[in-house]
Amino acid sequence: MYVLVYITTSGAEEARAIGRRLVEERLAACANIVEGIESIYWWKGKVEESSEALLFLKSREERLDALIARVRELHSYENPAITSFRILKGSEDYLRWVGEEVR
Repeated sequence: MYVLVYITTSGAEEARAIGRRLVEERLAACANIVEGIESIYWWKGKVEESSEALLFLKSREERLDALIARVRELHSYENPAITSFRILKGSEDYLRWVGEEVR
């Protein structure tokens, strides 16, 4: 089973650093970065607003625990948003490639 992992970061630089490290370490086959998102959220009893970047990773479900643990080590946030979604269907060639690149 393949997964798409959604992570918010403090900005593109942090997203790039985490994404590159996880691809180099073969925990993710690919990292995509979306700059310039605005987030509104509750944190420690009050509503906060911040500019962030999204980091999307493609990986295999059996590597997800290791990937999440590594993101937590690399991330600057006390409690980073890390969520995963199963990829139910997609291009067979692409998913095969993800499986080959994640070890």
